[in-house]
Amino acid sequence: MLSVVCVAGVGQESKVLQTVVIDAGHGGKDSGAVGRRSKEKDIVLDIALRLGQMINDSLPEVRCLFTRKTDVFIPLMDRSAIANKANADLLISIHANSVNSSAIRGAETFVLGLHRSKENLEVAQKENSVITLEDDYTSRYEGFDPDDPESYIIFELMQNTYLEQSIVMASLVQDAFGRVGLTNRGVKQAGFLVLRQSSMPSVLVELGFISNAEEEAYMNSEQGKRELTASLFNAFRTYKTQYDGGNRVQLTRNRERPAATNDQSKGVWYKVQIAVASKPQKLPTTPFGRPEQILEDGKYKYTVGAVRNYEAAAEMQKKLKKSYPDCFVVATNDGKKISVRQARKLED
Repeated sequence: MLSVVCVAGVGQESKVLQTVVIDAGHGGKDSGAVGRRSKEKDIVLDIALRLGQMINDSLPEVRCLFTRKTDVFIPLMDRSAIANKANADLLISIHANSVNSSAIRGAETFVLGLHRSKENLEVAQKENSVITLEDDYTSRYEGFDPDDPESYIIFELMQNTYLEQSIVMASLVQDAFGRVGLTNRGVKQAGFLVLRQSSMPSVLVELGFISNAEEEAYMNSEQGKRELTASLFNAFRTYKTQYDGGNRVQLTRNRERPAATNDQSKGVWYKVQIAVASKPQKLPTTPFGRPEQILEDGKYKYTVGAVRNYEAAAEMQKKLKKSYPDCFVVATNDGKKISVRQARKLED
């Protein structure tokens, strides 16, 4: 739990936000979560269309596109492809949550990353399970299994250029929800395929729990629809102002983890060493990338992956053991090799 300073529009000071893509989750044969009186696919489509209309009316300079405007099934990969093809500056994916307990309530907004709790993993698994309705999904998503926790290691390995901007937008959404009295469940990270494929800042919003009778009624009421739409619009308008102006935004809300940095000369990093040899070797690319060669003590050592927490490294090692039985986890701090035990103490 800590504070981070993010810059809206990093590296894009001369740009303005021109295009936003609004993604109404699920649709067609995929109902999403189902409540006592409604379906997720219908709730989120209504809110998405209202949000788009509000943006068109109030910010006519913004091009607002939709992944769907009717009750149709759109594969996850196609949703992000629509945003990528349009060179969108922001993707907002709208959903409603559901759990076994009818007591749980509140709104939460996700950005792309590795889940830090079983609860976050379960949310991602539910939203990603839609791919099983697609033809030949194992090939389209490169063997990704939405029910296999090990498949989610890829999200820790991704170099997400847009994480900081996504956190800014997600925080604004949650702040706006809090102002209309919704239970604020915070900004979280998890491995959503629709966000993974997008080449722009992106957020996945869970409006509330359709499994909670009061929240289901609220999301279906005219007041609820107006307040949810207005909250999303206000967050978007503020984000656009910051994006266009390149203003620095101080974020002091609780986070599950800091914004990711890819600079391995700073902080604790874990890799998996898969081989050592007296002469250079040409090793095949692994599911976690091409092996990195390091000359150390006269030996050529080969590692793969670069993750910030031990649990992710251990999962990666487990998967690599099928091809490299003797592989093991190694660690560095500020670019210098240290023991895994030391690294885990520093990580805590």
